[in-house]
Amino acid sequence: MNVWIAVVATGLGCYGLKLAGLVMPQRVLGDPRVRRFSELVPVALLTALIVVQSLANGRTLELDTPRLAGLAAAVAALLLRAPFLVVLIVAAALTAGLRLLGV
Repeated sequence: MNVWIAVVATGLGCYGLKLAGLVMPQRVLGDPRVRRFSELVPVALLTALIVVQSLANGRTLELDTPRLAGLAAAVAALLLRAPFLVVLIVAAALTAGLRLLGV
């Protein structure tokens, strides 16, 4: 039951945030501080998601060599301006290959 309360509360919170963005006066949205904040929040959230997915195993932090190598390969492919699908395939292939080798 507690899980459903959390799911409903999170859903209502997300809906409330979206609604607040729609009803916010234009003068508030035009403020440079608000614009800067709205530009930086997605970057911070995506960075946090990448770090958690790369270094967490359940509730513990773990340095998983194949996973980190796959992440490094993805970064290298992005720096080489590879298409997103190629980035995913390169990262997954390297990670899977290293796991297959038992690294």
